Amino acid sequence: MDARELADALPDGVVVADGNGTVVLVSAMAGRMLGVDPGASVGQTLDDVLTLRNTEGESWVELNRPYANLRTVIGTPEQAWLLPDGTEALVASTIRRPSLTEDVAQVSISLRSGRGRERLDRERSDLVATVAHELRSPLTGVKGFVQALLNRWDKLNDEQKKLMLKTVASDSDRLSRLIAELLDVARIDTGRLQLYPRASDATVLVTRVVESVRSATSRPIELHIDAGTDDELEIHADPDKFTQVVTNLVENAVRHGDGVVTVSLGIRPDEPDQVLLVVEDHGEGIPGELRQRVFTKFWKHGARGGSGLGLYIVGGLTAAHGGSVTILDADRGGARIEVFWPTPPPA
Repeated sequence: MDARELADALPDGVVVADGNGTVVLVSAMAGRMLGVDPGASVGQTLDDVLTLRNTEGESWVELNRPYANLRTVIGTPEQAWLLPDGTEALVASTIRRPSLTEDVAQVSISLRSGRGRERLDRERSDLVATVAHELRSPLTGVKGFVQALLNRWDKLNDEQKKLMLKTVASDSDRLSRLIAELLDVARIDTGRLQLYPRASDATVLVTRVVESVRSATSRPIELHIDAGTDDELEIHADPDKFTQVVTNLVENAVRHGDGVVTVSLGIRPDEPDQVLLVVEDHGEGIPGELRQRVFTKFWKHGARGGSGLGLYIVGGLTAAHGGSVTILDADRGGARIEVFWPTPPPA
């Protein structure tokens, strides 16, 4: 395989010029991006072939001056430039000299589509918009009730003050939880999630979560523990993280389902060394083609709110413990989420 065939096999565009600024190679991808004929471009000047412009209208060669730069410069970092069709390309270069005392022998430029960076920029914008929206709602409540208390303290009776302060406390808890979720997402993404696993009683942890959620909703929640397994439902887990997984699943079922929410806990039939946690609701369910997307950040389905982080955190925390999560259809309609959690410590 010669140099031209090798360059054509690369996913990025490549342009190479000799020490005189004459183009000696243009890959097929570079030709498509620059709108030039790769074969006909050989022998032309680098400035004529590299049809890149910045927002000020300057060319890449004019601004970077690869042949008139300091002798210690060995290339240029990745920069955003505009292609002839107006789209963005990320461009980097390598400048080769035989030695620091000799002139430039070769300039190699790589061109990569800027669509990946545009997608990341959109994701960051979506992140900022989502976080701002989720923070604004409870903050508005906190600010409004605190302002009302300050302005009308003498006119409010004790019951009214107590109700307002309870609302402020509830909104503050919501803010704290959202911030904690964002921190967990960042730790999962960067692999810095700290776990403190130990032998934990799954029955006790799940029961506490169900009772806590029951006290905050009018939706009936049924809890079923497999008979005769009380002594066997000891899992190896960080109890706080396991509680967070169960809480997210039960609250998600309450928020998006209808009727009774059913929580079941027992030993996985085909894997005796795993505990099976099942949470079912009677809502509209999750279509099969969307079930992989529910574990992505800020994914939402339906119009009943939520930060869109709950199932992403469920998937991340479960995987970090060596478990897995599966989404199925509930027998009576709605979604059935199964969490398989290992009982012994991982090898």
